[in-house]
Amino acid sequence: MSGLHHVTAIAGDPIRNFGFYTRDLGLRFVKKTVNFDDPGTYHFYYGDETGRPGTILTFFPWAGVPAGHRGVGETHQTAFRVPQRSLGYWTQRFIEKGIAYEALEKRFGESVLPFTDPDGMALALVGVPGAENEPGWSNGDVPAEHAIRGFHGVTLLLDSAAKTAAVLTDVFGFTETGREGSVIRFKAPGDVEGSVVDIYEAKGFLRGHQGGGSVHHIAFRAADDAEQGVMAQKLVSNHGLHPTEQKDRNYFRSIYFREPGGVLFEIATDIPGFAVDEPVATLGRDLKLPGFLEKHRKEIEGVLPNLEETV
Repeated sequence: MSGLHHVTAIAGDPIRNFGFYTRDLGLRFVKKTVNFDDPGTYHFYYGDETGRPGTILTFFPWAGVPAGHRGVGETHQTAFRVPQRSLGYWTQRFIEKGIAYEALEKRFGESVLPFTDPDGMALALVGVPGAENEPGWSNGDVPAEHAIRGFHGVTLLLDSAAKTAAVLTDVFGFTETGREGSVIRFKAPGDVEGSVVDIYEAKGFLRGHQGGGSVHHIAFRAADDAEQGVMAQKLVSNHGLHPTEQKDRNYFRSIYFREPGGVLFEIATDIPGFAVDEPVATLGRDLKLPGFLEKHRKEIEGVLPNLEETV
């Protein structure tokens, strides 16, 4: 299986972020942990019932973080899959919730509903025929029949597409499937969650500046360490790109590299998954820390904002 594993973004107020994604969008709060490199900061994971690869949107919420500025060298938009007939429901929900959205549009023959989160992160819902037959998170605030079914894909805003396209096709197995104006579409094999990457080629645009509402990185799937190793070797041999050493993120193992257009890419293993340290029934309930931080639990809990009233 190939495609996106997860998308990680930067948010401001953590309580506001939690409320928007769990209540307004109806995603499951899959994991409450910390940024392993900055343990005074939460790391939130939202997704489907079990947090399957291709459904997970994660955030580093830093209260008071300055807003990001969109530009080339970053992820321009993150899109979710919903049943085609659910777009009307979502439009009405956005109106009722006061969520900023734009008019429905067509891209590559698909109906797209663009909107933004409270930090200005560019999002979209894409109506996908047959998505109604896929499982939706049924214990959230959104009825199961209209629930988000994981990612549709991401749009990268780049000065030039060619070298990034070569990485997508050679390393990750994507295929170019169409062009509309300045946008080139790439798809992973199979109509699965996170199978689409669009490259919006915008020569001469200013570079983006990360902040609140920006995507920090996007992660692609590797079944296991062996497949990840094959991908890493292709990056070095075929593209002159040198990923980091593997980092254990408890729920997956990761390597990172900056692709030719400037976007930070990750390759994350599908295993072991989010049920490795708590049962599926109680995912997201308790603060989970990696072993090397467990001895600092009291100190960490003392500096993190209290979510007990909202979780």
